[in-house]
Amino acid sequence: MVVDWVFVALMVVAVLLTGISKSGFAGGVGVVAVPLISLKASPTFAVAVMLPLLIVMDVFSLKAWWHQRVGRLLWLMFPPAVLGVVVGYFTYGWFDEALLTLLLGVFSVLFGLWGLFKPLRGKLMPGWVGRLCGGIAGFTSFIAHAGGPPLNFYLLQCQLTKQQFLGTAVVFLAITNLVKLVPYTLLGLVNLDNLTIAMLLMPVAWLGVRLGLVIQKRINGELFFRVILCLLILLGIRLIMDGIG
Repeated sequence: MVVDWVFVALMVVAVLLTGISKSGFAGGVGVVAVPLISLKASPTFAVAVMLPLLIVMDVFSLKAWWHQRVGRLLWLMFPPAVLGVVVGYFTYGWFDEALLTLLLGVFSVLFGLWGLFKPLRGKLMPGWVGRLCGGIAGFTSFIAHAGGPPLNFYLLQCQLTKQQFLGTAVVFLAITNLVKLVPYTLLGLVNLDNLTIAMLLMPVAWLGVRLGLVIQKRINGELFFRVILCLLILLGIRLIMDGIG
């Protein structure tokens, strides 16, 4: 790993975008953090250094969104998410990272297009779809902190207000990150060097969360959901490009 100004800039941008994403856009934008950092460091380093920062961001975000959560959806999706994390732990190193990135990108693009051109919200999917999305979110979150797209896939169709959507997503991702802390520690991904770098970036994480809260207050509900879907398409294209090349 070469530590230079490009590396520092990538880290700052990745953390800032993740903070904005977690508090203002339900974690969707944060999926770019690992690919960004991986331009100058290993993906293993990227996921390891981001986890402590994600947990700090969660603390900031939970203060704003805890009371907006929808408990029944959390109970539906979180147990499968734990299973997804467990699967990620036991299969760590088995899967080709490029393939996982490609699949997540395809998934994001297809859902984004589907949501934009077909009125999905208001047509609640069966519970098993929510459980499946929760499990996939747990697995992709473990692999690359990319639980946002599978989570959004289900939540966007649950007739939620913008506040309920954000509250449920923030709480889901926060609890999932805490669960991930155990297997990450067992795998040796949480160590003193990574924690030191994370501590230095905590002010950036706080700033990102504050910016996300400000941004989401300035757009109405319908525009908000369209922005989420467009971001999913753009991020999906980026992930596909990363997976292919």
